[in-house]
Amino acid sequence: MDENCSTEPCANVWGMSDDSENGDWRSTTIDAAQAEHNPKVAAAVERITQLRQSIDNIDGAAIALLAERFKATAQVGQLKAEAGFAPADYQREDYQIQRLHRIAEDAGLDPDIAEMYREFVVTETKKRHARIAAAGGDPQVLDVFA
Repeated sequence: MDENCSTEPCANVWGMSDDSENGDWRSTTIDAAQAEHNPKVAAAVERITQLRQSIDNIDGAAIALLAERFKATAQVGQLKAEAGFAPADYQREDYQIQRLHRIAEDAGLDPDIAEMYREFVVTETKKRHARIAAAGGDPQVLDVFA
């Protein structure tokens, strides 16, 4: 879409319907039926559909990997509880901050996004480790779907 176009008629060139209450064409629903009459819109709709399928696949893989990550950290939590270790390991956290920032930069991702991810998983892992420790080292306390 033409980024310089800021009017509703410009959106209509693309064959998109306006969804917004205030007439902002940037909040639109892709109308595949309108694409039948506009090859440029048809190509955009097809590419968006392909990209969204890719995004959906990536999201599915990310969730599956996150589940595997938490399974591994549950085992770490169990071992920490059995050994009497605290849920937090600040040396490991510092290492992870540096490591994830490098990975993000190498991948062309804003390191702040990697930091948000790290903060989420570390916070959740600490909570989970604390629950395991409170349950006497039993990782089954985390099995909320059983």
